[in-house]
Amino acid sequence: MKNKIYPKSLAGKLYPKGIPIFPEKSLPKLIEKYKVDEVILAYSDLSHEEVMQKASLVLSCGADFKLMGSKETMLKSKRPVIAITGVRTGVGKSPTTRRVCRILKSRGINFVVIRHPMPYGNLEKMIVQRFSSKLDLEKYHSTIEEREEYEPHLEEGNIVYAGVDYEKILKQAEKEADLLVWDGGNNDLPFIKPDLHIVVADARRPGHELLYYPGETNVRMADVVIVNKVDTANQIHVQQVIDNVKSINRNAVIIKAAMDRFVDRPELIRSKRVLIVEDGPTLTHGSLAHGAGWIEAKNLGAFIISPRDKAVGSIKDVFVKYPHLGAVLPAMGYSRKQMEELQETINNVDCDSVLIGTPVDLRNLLNINKPAARVRYEIREIGKPDLEDVLRRFLRKI
Repeated sequence: MKNKIYPKSLAGKLYPKGIPIFPEKSLPKLIEKYKVDEVILAYSDLSHEEVMQKASLVLSCGADFKLMGSKETMLKSKRPVIAITGVRTGVGKSPTTRRVCRILKSRGINFVVIRHPMPYGNLEKMIVQRFSSKLDLEKYHSTIEEREEYEPHLEEGNIVYAGVDYEKILKQAEKEADLLVWDGGNNDLPFIKPDLHIVVADARRPGHELLYYPGETNVRMADVVIVNKVDTANQIHVQQVIDNVKSINRNAVIIKAAMDRFVDRPELIRSKRVLIVEDGPTLTHGSLAHGAGWIEAKNLGAFIISPRDKAVGSIKDVFVKYPHLGAVLPAMGYSRKQMEELQETINNVDCDSVLIGTPVDLRNLLNINKPAARVRYEIREIGKPDLEDVLRRFLRKI
């Protein structure tokens, strides 16, 4: 984080030198040095306990602590907006968004997807990004994390907007589409005020719908709550999530859903010694020990090989920072160097094959020195009402 600056071209005329960015550990010294009156928490996927610990630190330094609500943070669109957000990272927002997009497409709706920001690169070159084909992934030098979100949409013919200036993004998207789909990140609030707010909860993490910021806020605001992964969760936990949702939002439509998994080359995994590469954010700040890859490898009778002692560089640091991780490898790829370290770690592991459980096909991005299969996953509603019912009613009103 040393010497990082939010660029003056984006910061506005009040900040002719840009806005300096400091590591959070410097907060007490910064409050004292600059006689700070107010500290605003502006990131997501924190437990309520963590939020209050940060608040307590700020208050002890003499400053006020603030959380910003939807009135201050959501832009208003001239177009109808459907938002998909979550209780936690890794609940299944992306498959849900794709399912919504397929339904809209089947009804002939002219829509575009606006993706929650992923500002990992040069911010001045990320003001407004429009992705219409995989060539745009190269044009914008997209990281693995960005590709995981954009590429599945592009494969289905969806236009995706992203970047850092959401006022400009919104204005451009409104010119192109009759309806906007907000594709949320982490468990953050939508940046654009939704007319239909769909929130995804995770039956494998019961209680988190009441314990994480701002995930609980999303549940309280939701028009629809999807309780996902009911096929692999304890049914007591499924009911616990449903009861928790009802306790804070009695008006929300509740839909049960499962995550269907598809392995393209199961013969490479069945009864083999396998390294599993899972979606990075789901495992790290999403707090899961494993994901879809591990579940499907177990179903196929694979012997799972741990990558821990073969990890290098920042990948090795990930296992230290997130001790809850199981015998799987989180796909971290926020930079070219980290992608190279991920590739080296994979190639260091002595195994028969690799099972890739990420939304983007890593076989196209890394040079893997052993046979590799991939598991894909899609959401499937169980019973009624389902998303078809919800969207049909919504589209009648607009």
